[in-house]
Amino acid sequence: MVSKRVSWIGVLLTLIVSHASMAETTGASVAVPDHPLLAEDLIVTLGLYYPRSTTSASLAPPGGGTGVMVNFEDTLDLEKRSVVPSLGVFWRASERWRLDIQYFDVSRDAMRTLGDDVQWGDTVFPAGSAADSTFDFSDIRVAAAYSFFMRPDKELGAGVGLHISEIRGAIEASGVGAEAADITAPLPVLNFYGMFALTNEWALNMRADWLSLTYGDYRGDVRNLETNFIYQPRRNFGVGLGLRSMLINVDIDDDDWRGQARVSFQGPTAFVTMSF
Repeated sequence: MVSKRVSWIGVLLTLIVSHASMAETTGASVAVPDHPLLAEDLIVTLGLYYPRSTTSASLAPPGGGTGVMVNFEDTLDLEKRSVVPSLGVFWRASERWRLDIQYFDVSRDAMRTLGDDVQWGDTVFPAGSAADSTFDFSDIRVAAAYSFFMRPDKELGAGVGLHISEIRGAIEASGVGAEAADITAPLPVLNFYGMFALTNEWALNMRADWLSLTYGDYRGDVRNLETNFIYQPRRNFGVGLGLRSMLINVDIDDDDWRGQARVSFQGPTAFVTMSF
């Protein structure tokens, strides 16, 4: 799904650039939109994200061996959808260089009587036990990028960044025991983006992050795709709607967590923007 969307975005960006080049060649006298998204140096975004979450993780026993993957939604009854706050800061450091920072946090817990045995770490939680489970995930995305194509109403660029993901999983049952693990995984990514003024009030913003690599204690695959429409009737204030899809799949070989975590989030976003 993510790869198809990235391909679609690539085709769209190619068409937009081709259109811009054609307009310059033919000398088309079309009014160029003037949208604050492509002019302001600092933009702060406050929003709500409503993702559908899919979470699977394993925790290996301390003595060795491999852990068993546990689906925290289907097996342990964590909510599949939740509304979470999000924060974004965009700073245009110079004409072509920019810095993006984003943050969101999905923290969930649930209690369920297990229908089957569940192994988490060194503990087997038997069927029939009342298991109290927690899975917390937060992500800080930091990216520095360079705009290699710029027009007053269009901007394309690429850069590098980090998804600094904090992940914690825990299961506890009375009379059985408790197991918990947590890590902070800084996962590097390549970043691609496009910003387009459709009119003086409407703009389109698209961004994709991707990388798959092995380093240190982690072997990770990160994919993040966002598409946002922004309506800005005032120079310093606007509202927007969008879609965001994110996948993080990481194998961990760390003293605090040896196993695997696979989390994905897909859903709509609604936000307000303030530009300065």
